[in-house]
Amino acid sequence: MEWAENGAIGVDIFNRSMPGHFNAVLMDIRMPVMDGLEATRQIRASGHVDAKRIPIIAMSANAYEEDIRKSLAAGMNDHLAKPVNPQMLFKTLGQYINE
Repeated sequence: MEWAENGAIGVDIFNRSMPGHFNAVLMDIRMPVMDGLEATRQIRASGHVDAKRIPIIAMSANAYEEDIRKSLAAGMNDHLAKPVNPQMLFKTLGQYINE
């Protein structure tokens, strides 16, 4: 597991990773420097071999339908509301990692 303090660092960590290093990305929406929506767009647009297939799960206190649509439009696979229920997190990760 790796952690990034903002979206720009998260994108950099992902882009420098070896193919297959990550199984999923848990992406906060509100972060300094670069928010999770832009970070997701940059990951999806990168040339990294895993960029299109890596599951990216939004984690946000903003859980209105519009927020969920924005997450999905940015390229995220799913959207979980904070505080995150651990069972829901594990279930959601299992859906994408075990595909």
